[in-house]
Amino acid sequence: MRPVLFCLAAVLGLAACGDDRTPLLVYSPHGKEMLRAYEEAFEAERPDVDVQWIDLGSQEAYDRVRVEQQNPQASVWWGAPQTLFAQAADEGLLQPFEPSWAAAVPADAKDAGGRWYGTYLTPEGVLYNTAAVDSAAVPATWDDLLDPQWRDRLLIRSPLASGTMRTIWAAMILRQPTVEDGYRWLARLDQNTKGYAADPTQLYLRIARGEADLTLWNLPDTYLQAQSYPFAFSAPAPAVPVLVDGVAIPKGAPQPDLAREFVEFVTTPDALVRQAQEFGRIPARTDIAQDRLPAWMAAQIYTPMDLDWERIAAEGAGWMQVWDERIKGRGAEYLAETGGA
Repeated sequence: MRPVLFCLAAVLGLAACGDDRTPLLVYSPHGKEMLRAYEEAFEAERPDVDVQWIDLGSQEAYDRVRVEQQNPQASVWWGAPQTLFAQAADEGLLQPFEPSWAAAVPADAKDAGGRWYGTYLTPEGVLYNTAAVDSAAVPATWDDLLDPQWRDRLLIRSPLASGTMRTIWAAMILRQPTVEDGYRWLARLDQNTKGYAADPTQLYLRIARGEADLTLWNLPDTYLQAQSYPFAFSAPAPAVPVLVDGVAIPKGAPQPDLAREFVEFVTTPDALVRQAQEFGRIPARTDIAQDRLPAWMAAQIYTPMDLDWERIAAEGAGWMQVWDERIKGRGAEYLAETGGA
C-alpha cells in the first residue's frame, strides 16, 4: 500500500513517486484490507494509474475534504454516513455525477442533486469478545448497556472522528423523550465506559487483549475483524440505526474522469458481491440478486431504527460538542449537575 506517507511530492502535489503513472487519491474509512484489494484490482485494469489511499474515519475524511476545498487533494471520497455527505453537499464540497447504477438506489439513499450515492447499508450494534462474553449474556437492549454489571467493560471508539459513533450517539439521543434525556443516557453509558480508543485498530486490539469486553460498532467491520479476533455482533432490541454509506467526488477533484471510472469499478454487481462475501458490506443497490449474497445478509438479523436523518445532519454537531465538552469522562458529574443521577 502507499497511504499517507507515500512521499513528500505526493503529499504536496500528488505527483507520482518516481514513475509516470497518474495518481488517484482516495479518502476512505473502509479499512486497509478492502482498500488494498481495490487498489490492486483497479491497477491491474489500469496499470497507468497509481491508486493511493488514506484510511480515515469518515468524520476525518469529511474534515479533509472541507479544509482542502480551495485545493482539493482527493479525487474520490469513498465511505461516510449519509448525514456527512448531505452536509458536504449543502456546503458545496461535492460535484454532481451520475453512475450507471443510479436508478438502482432508492431515493432516500442518494442525493437528489446527484452529488453522492449510497453504496452500502451499515447496521450498528454491539461488538463483543466471544472469549469473555457468552452470546446469551450480551446486552439484549440498548438500555441493558447501562446496567452496572458492564462498568469498566465497555471500550468506545472516540466518536468525534467517527461517523459510525456519531450516528450511534445521535440515535441514542433521539430514542429519548428529549435531547437532555439523551445526554443523560450517554452520561450513564460514560459511567460504564473504561475508555475511548483513538482509532479502530486500537479498539480491536484492546478488546481482543481483554482490556474490555464489548463496544458499540457496525456489523460489516465486526464481520471482517471476526476473521482475526474472537468477535461477534449483536443487534440490540428493539431496533438499530442503519447508515446509508455512500461515495462522492469532491468538487474540483484533481482527476474527475478517473474518479468516475474508479467509482464504477468498485460498484459493479460483481464488485459488490465480492465486498459482501469478503468484507461484509451490505449493498444499497436493489438490483443485486439475494442468492449471490451471504446467507446472513438475506436473513437480516436486525430491525432498522426509524431516525430523523435531516435532524441528525442539522443538530448532530451541536450534540457532539455537548457530549465532548460536558459528558466524556465526566458522566457521573454531568448527572449530578443535571439532576439525572
